[in-house]
Amino acid sequence: MGTYHAGSLAVQELMGVRDRADHVGRSLGQDIKPVAAAFLELQPLLITGAADPGTGRVWASALTGSPGFVRATGPRQMSVAGGAAAGDPLTAALTTPGTHLGTIALDPRTRRRMRLNGRLRSTARGFAVEADQVFSNCPKYIQRRESYETVADRLPGRPLRLTELGPEQQEFIRAADTFFLATVHPGGADVSHRGGNPGFVTVTSAGELTWPDYSGNAMFLTLGNLRTDPRTGLLFLDWTTGTTLQLTGEAHTEFTDGGERRVRFTLGAALWTPAALPLRWSAPEYSPANPDIAR
Repeated sequence: MGTYHAGSLAVQELMGVRDRADHVGRSLGQDIKPVAAAFLELQPLLITGAADPGTGRVWASALTGSPGFVRATGPRQMSVAGGAAAGDPLTAALTTPGTHLGTIALDPRTRRRMRLNGRLRSTARGFAVEADQVFSNCPKYIQRRESYETVADRLPGRPLRLTELGPEQQEFIRAADTFFLATVHPGGADVSHRGGNPGFVTVTSAGELTWPDYSGNAMFLTLGNLRTDPRTGLLFLDWTTGTTLQLTGEAHTEFTDGGERRVRFTLGAALWTPAALPLRWSAPEYSPANPDIAR
C-alpha cells in the first residue's frame, strides 16, 4: 500500500490539498528514530485503538505504567509491558496476534505526540507492535499540563456499561478539552488526538455527539478512514481524577461549501470507569491554536 489509501486520497482531493499532503506524507515511515525512541521511554501513558476481534467494534483504550513501560526494542518495533485492565473492551485485541493496532503517545508537558501503527504480537511481558507507520504531529490543539503524579492508592471504580449517555457522562464530555479517536481501514488502524477549549464537543442527544474538524496537517488519515469504514472508538479522560469514558459507534463527516468540516458520531455502546487511571496531571494551559467556542 502507498502512503495513503483511497479514503484519504478522496478527502484530500475534495479539500484541494493533494500536493500539500504528498509533501507532508514524506514524514511517514516505518523506522523509530532515536529521538522518537527517547520520547517513548519518558511516557507514562499510551493510547491504543483497534477493532475487537469478536464483535468488530472499534474502541480506544488508555494504558499506563512507569516511564519505560513503552519502549523501542528494534528499529521498527515498539514493546509494551502489561496490557489492558480487566474488563477493558480491547483486552481481546491486545492479546490476539496479528491485530491491526493504532497507538499514540502524547506528552502534555512538552505538547508533543507520536503515532505508531502496525501489527501486534504477544510477548512474555505484554505485547509488541511491528511498525507500518511512525510519525509525529505538530503541537496544535494540545493543552499543556506541566507535571503529573502517580496516585498509588487510587483504586478503579466499578465499570458501568451503557447504551446511552446519562447526565453525568454528557457533562463529562462537555467539559473535555481533549479526546482520542480510533479508526480503522482495510490495511490497519490509527489513533488520533482531538483538542480544543471545553465545549468544542457538542452532545446533541443521549446517543450522538458532534465536533468540528479543525485544520491540521492535510493528510486526513482519520477522515480518510471514516470515509471507507465508519466504525469509531472515542476515549475521554479526566486528567485529574483518572476517570475514563470509552465510546464505540459510527462516525461520518459533514462537509460544507466553505470548506469547514464537522464529524457526527452515533453511539453504539459505552464504558464509564471512575478513577480508571492512576495519573493526576496539573491544570491545563489551553493551546493558543484552539478556536474560541461560541456559546
